Amino acid sequence: MITSTRNERVQAVRRLHRRPARVAERRFVVEGPQAVREALRSGELLELYVLDRSHPLAVEATAQGVEVVEVSEKVLTALGETVTPQGLVGVAPLLEGTMPANPRLIVVLHEVTDPGNAGTIIRTADAAGADAVVLTGASVDIHNGKCVRATAGSLWHLPVVLEASLDEALAALEGLDVLATSGAGEDGLFALEDAGDLARPTAWLFGTEAHGLPAAALAAARRRVRIPLLGAAESLNLASAAAVCLYASARAQRALGPVVLQ
Repeated sequence: MITSTRNERVQAVRRLHRRPARVAERRFVVEGPQAVREALRSGELLELYVLDRSHPLAVEATAQGVEVVEVSEKVLTALGETVTPQGLVGVAPLLEGTMPANPRLIVVLHEVTDPGNAGTIIRTADAAGADAVVLTGASVDIHNGKCVRATAGSLWHLPVVLEASLDEALAALEGLDVLATSGAGEDGLFALEDAGDLARPTAWLFGTEAHGLPAAALAAARRRVRIPLLGAAESLNLASAAAVCLYASARAQRALGPVVLQ
């Protein structure tokens, strides 16, 4: 058991909370049972630090040949970023997603810097059946601890593609119906649903919560779409807006039919 926070291995993991170290070592920290489970089941877990080797995920990791190291509670707290340790901290290789062939639903996040929003949108994209999430410009590092936790394991369920520029991303989306979200958009989401325009293979573009998408991105889109606000709220949170748009597309593309509330 490792009991000292000064232990060399502990210090090596702690360095991964900083982006330069993650980039240099090509590894990142995976904290909590949900993220550890998905990293393990995808075959992407390199090592696991636990309070108790009898934990089911520790047993599963050992069976898969992953090195499992027992540590004290003080050490586990030092390894992670959350205030209350969840009993498991792992290390995984950086994820490098590639654009899938013949996608039907793609999410593009441009200059989205909030890790909670980015992680939640990746989780939502996974839930809505999207084929990939693309991050462009100075968007958040998806291996940021808060972002990883916000994905709730979805980071290992669909490719997350990193593109240097929005132009590169748009070039890779040729053949898709590119829709940009904008509070001043000419097309209302409900009207597009009613007209059946969301059934085509689609790429949704989302910008920052504060400033939205730049003029070039709006100009490159086939349509600029606004979400109708039926109450007195000024706007929707970025992650909430993405959920509304993605599920509208998912329903149209997959003919899910009406939701029946029991």
